[in-house]
Amino acid sequence: MKKRIVYITISVAVCLLIGFLSSIATQSSVNDWYLTLNKPGFTPPNSLFAPVWTILYILMGVSAGIVWSKGYHHIWVKTALYHFVFQLLFNALWSIVFFGLKNPLLGLIVILILLSLIMLTIKWFRIISKPAALLLVPYLLWVAFASALNYKIWELNP
Repeated sequence: MKKRIVYITISVAVCLLIGFLSSIATQSSVNDWYLTLNKPGFTPPNSLFAPVWTILYILMGVSAGIVWSKGYHHIWVKTALYHFVFQLLFNALWSIVFFGLKNPLLGLIVILILLSLIMLTIKWFRIISKPAALLLVPYLLWVAFASALNYKIWELNP
């Protein structure tokens, strides 16, 4: 149990760090470029994004920590965590592309890849721990919503 808590703590810290670093790339664009874009009616207020992402990064970290605690020596655990790390990198890449490069079309491509990677991660996590897989479902749903939002922003801003 103690090992699991340590792995969860490390995983949550890494996820929050990635989220924080991604937010650095987005902050200046959120406050100027993003405000000038045409957005669909289902766009949430900007104040909602930070708390939602914080919760999602915590859930992601708990999920990864549970899987990690099952034993990194096991090939399925390694495979699941490789998928997790890969999707986490695409998560950060999306922020850099969409906000940093101010490129909604390329952002759409990245977020659709991210969506696929999250589904694969859930598939692998489910093999190791059903609760760990379920903890990623809110993240999957949010990224699916963000994909629709990204698409509409691209469509409304030719």
